[in-house]
Amino acid sequence: MTELNRPLPIGIQDFEKLRTEKYIYVDKTDYIYNLAQEKRPFFISRPRRFGKSLLISTFEAYFKGKKELFHDLKIEKLEKDWISYPIIKIGFASNNYSSSQKLLEKLNTLLSEYESEFNINKQSEDPSERLYRLIKEIYKDTGKQVVILIDEYDKPILDALFTPSENKNREILQGFYGPLKELDHYIRFIFITGITKIAHINIFSGLNQLDDITMNEKYAYICGLTEDELKNNFTPEITLLGERRNLSINDTLEKLKEMYDGYHFCPDTEGLYNPFSLLKAFDEKKFGSYWFETGTPSVLLKVLEKNPFDFYSLVNETKIYESIFTNYDPETNTLLPVIYQSGYLTIKSYNEESNLYTLKIPNKEVENGLFNIIIPRFTPITENELGITIDKLKTSLAENNIEMMMNIIKTAISDIPTIMKKNSCENYYESIMHVLFRLTGYYTISELQSINGRSDIVVSTATSNFIFELKLDIPDVQKAITQAIQQIQEKEYTTRYNLSNKQLYKIVVIFSSKGKGLLTWKTF
Repeated sequence: MTELNRPLPIGIQDFEKLRTEKYIYVDKTDYIYNLAQEKRPFFISRPRRFGKSLLISTFEAYFKGKKELFHDLKIEKLEKDWISYPIIKIGFASNNYSSSQKLLEKLNTLLSEYESEFNINKQSEDPSERLYRLIKEIYKDTGKQVVILIDEYDKPILDALFTPSENKNREILQGFYGPLKELDHYIRFIFITGITKIAHINIFSGLNQLDDITMNEKYAYICGLTEDELKNNFTPEITLLGERRNLSINDTLEKLKEMYDGYHFCPDTEGLYNPFSLLKAFDEKKFGSYWFETGTPSVLLKVLEKNPFDFYSLVNETKIYESIFTNYDPETNTLLPVIYQSGYLTIKSYNEESNLYTLKIPNKEVENGLFNIIIPRFTPITENELGITIDKLKTSLAENNIEMMMNIIKTAISDIPTIMKKNSCENYYESIMHVLFRLTGYYTISELQSINGRSDIVVSTATSNFIFELKLDIPDVQKAITQAIQQIQEKEYTTRYNLSNKQLYKIVVIFSSKGKGLLTWKTF
């Protein structure tokens, strides 16, 4: 069996270390060069583990003039001068900033290091004044403009999400970055990365000319890997992974695509793979949900607890205007921007006529990780019980055992959790049922369009199709059953299955409008 000795850059965020220790590097340096020729500040939003820190580190190596690190890369043929500039790099990835004091301590540490490096005496405790003086003094002493690199600018805000420290951290950062506009003459280049783009009280409000390239098609592929980049750079790893999983090359590529591809940061562009997950799959020789294993998605859980209505948006495709999902405004009710920008949803399509985007979960890795976290969080099923529950549900579907199936659903949806609002119960019931069925691996779709309407949930196995119509007990249980049966018949939900050889089951499910779970069901 094939063995490889090529070093995979798993978790390597330092460009110099990556190059000097001969890790595999997918060449993105033409983007670095093109951006560096501009004189305006840039901002880009990408999900975690998508290469933002490596991007910042590559800019750092370039602006330090370390030509030797770029040997045989695209930028070597583009850059002729290789000028070294003084650099201030501000990164927030390594700490937690749930309190404002921790943020202030981090800023003090960063500023102290640069004051020491450039022999500048500290004359104030105020971070903004210290940054102002630091930039001016560096320019005065070196005669060169300063490069400012800011990595994960929003982490201090996301760490403190929905707490009093959120506003305080935003105010601290807004004040800290104030000098960046005033000192434009002293600054050569600014590049800022983050997960979210925070609107309304913009902490970079002073940078009126900040160029957000998050959805700029020209830079769509600056982070993440395209299909061609995957094939051109990792053929030996793909081959070995296929050998270990007893798959052909084509089947291995299809599985990688299903698991890790599908991210779109602007419409009508090629899908991107999560680079961290690909590297982990190659290293461990299996298709795992590595993105979620790197840490609990605390931001997502905070968002869903704050606004349970966004739970429905995660499970089903969502149509929405760009202005709503691209900027997080802490004063609005929707937290969809945080969910989208964190990578749990991505752009599926764009309708230019209506100006509406369709968002969906990008791939199987995110779906599996997401659903395995959601179910124990929003149902009585614990993490230990989840595997057994899904296995039983899968068996009930395979055996067409409706009684067993519905009793499993009833147990899973006994009561609406206290964090869910009672007036969101219909969406909650449908979402939980959808997630449970999806976890079985059987084809599951919600709101499937028929001739005259949309069926709530459809599940398909190798031998059967199940159509579920969900209703609340309004005005009462019996009338709700009658209305549901009439709806399935009148709206012809079953028409598309008339020519199928599969067994067809039509199931009406009645839930409590008071959040008391599944009341009854009827098959007809």
